[in-house]
Amino acid sequence: MNTSEQLASLDGQQYLVLRPSGPVAELYEREQDAALQRADVRHPYTGHVTLRGFYEPQRREELASLVREWAAVQPPIDVTVEAVDVFPAPWQILILRLARSATLVSAYASLTRALDATDFRRLGELSLEEWTFHLSALYGKTLEPREWDALEAASVRELADRPTETIDEIELVSYDSGAEYAEVIRLGD
Repeated sequence: MNTSEQLASLDGQQYLVLRPSGPVAELYEREQDAALQRADVRHPYTGHVTLRGFYEPQRREELASLVREWAAVQPPIDVTVEAVDVFPAPWQILILRLARSATLVSAYASLTRALDATDFRRLGELSLEEWTFHLSALYGKTLEPREWDALEAASVRELADRPTETIDEIELVSYDSGAEYAEVIRLGD
């Protein structure tokens, strides 16, 4: 995030994310650019797959320690884009929907088990069965219904060629006093 408004809205929060850098990232940039030509709205400035959100402004180091322990035994994670899709109204978010690869599902499940042994405050968490793995490309909540419908119609599709990459590190991103901080943690093998 890079605007003062976005940074302020995230103050005290932490997010555990995967950041694609190969074919998935390239598709993300193309799709986001195309969508932004149709609608000039808020959007992430880098593609990322959020595995968890937290609100632990006083226990960031404890949270980071748990994430490091989890990452040390977590194999690299495969991400495959299966479709350009949306979270419909009321959210109106354009996404790249990911396939539920064995390593991605396993990572989410093992992280859940590690977190269940703690009292860390988790944000917006859903069960594995309910979670849609994705990269958010554009936040269209401010669009009028007809504008959103047009963007959705122009964007949504299943992909015949499904870009895939293996990600071997995770990033713990924290927001504090209007600034973003990140720790990159290598995944185990």
